[in-house]
Amino acid sequence: MAKQLMKGNEAIAEAAIRAGVEAYFGYPITPQTELLEYMSKRMPELGRVFLQAESEVAAINMVYGAACAGRRAMTSSSSPGISLMQEGLSYIAASNVPVVIVDVMRGGPGLGNIAPSQSDYFQMVKMAGHGDYKPIVLAPATVQEAVDLTVLAFDLAERYRTIAIVLLDGVLGQMMEPVELPPMRPLPATPPAWAITGAAGRAKNVVIPFRMQADDLEALNLELQRKIGAIARREARFKEYFIDDDDAGGDKTDLFVVAFGTAGRVALSAVKAARQKGIRVGLHRPITLSPFPDERLSRLADDARGFLVVEMNAGQMLEDVKLSVGGQAPVRFHGRMGGQAPMPDDIAREIEKLDEMTRRPIDHKIEGPVALRPASRPAQQAGSKPELTAPGTP
Repeated sequence: MAKQLMKGNEAIAEAAIRAGVEAYFGYPITPQTELLEYMSKRMPELGRVFLQAESEVAAINMVYGAACAGRRAMTSSSSPGISLMQEGLSYIAASNVPVVIVDVMRGGPGLGNIAPSQSDYFQMVKMAGHGDYKPIVLAPATVQEAVDLTVLAFDLAERYRTIAIVLLDGVLGQMMEPVELPPMRPLPATPPAWAITGAAGRAKNVVIPFRMQADDLEALNLELQRKIGAIARREARFKEYFIDDDDAGGDKTDLFVVAFGTAGRVALSAVKAARQKGIRVGLHRPITLSPFPDERLSRLADDARGFLVVEMNAGQMLEDVKLSVGGQAPVRFHGRMGGQAPMPDDIAREIEKLDEMTRRPIDHKIEGPVALRPASRPAQQAGSKPELTAPGTP
């Protein structure tokens, strides 16, 4: 199929349509509003449901209702709007119904701004609402990958009857790139057997978000943990650059940058620049943030001199990387906040510092807590922005 130039938000919307979404409910918020606007035109054209709700709270509960009826349902929003959806997401998880959520992240906290950020990592990856559950979280780094992962989100949500989230930042939502769209899938001829569709001629189905007795609620939680475990075993995904397990001798990669989404895309340029200077560094880019590819990072740590985590936040994925590395190698951090993106030259300098630091003896494996201070770099213009680095940087 021929490629076409599309904005990220619109490409995700068309991918969802071609994946078979039957009902979209949402509320406008920058930087994802183009997704909702695109749906408002295309869904009615195809005889499907589009509804602009009165709020994000209403939208997520409409998604919940449609999903209980066995319909492929989704919503999209951005960071403050996602915060309003947390209770509804927890109800959906308790009910074991499949839904797809798209979160186009913006700067925070509070109302923040409309610039890109990755500061929703905790609120999306760790649970997306109260209770002991985890959604599937997919993190694209290109518009094409956003298309592909949107289709995958519907497949995984239905396979596991769970929440699947496509997590990207405003850069990708607004960026235009050539994409190849998937073919249009037919809509399901019949709803799934568990759906609430009216009990004429069959036993009734029950879909509820609560269990009043403690034994029953614990049984539900144990079921959710088994599901989470199965997803972790089967669905962890990542992409690596300049990392080859079969490399031998002195040229084997032993420094690793870990970054997702746009940060990973920027970090790749820095990794290439560092390799041109003879530094044996590679990039590990998680595609599933939940389940996190911890086993792969643990294996990389066996022979690693060090890790550098790059994010557009204060260091949220950093915690998962540290847990995965398990103290086998030093883990440093470089981040920007408030809608700022890291620059390749800054990341390259941090790689060089890590390379220098790990060539001499060190007294500890894990760097201390990150600190906000001006970056150590050549003279900067007045008013330049601070960034996050780990303390103790030479």
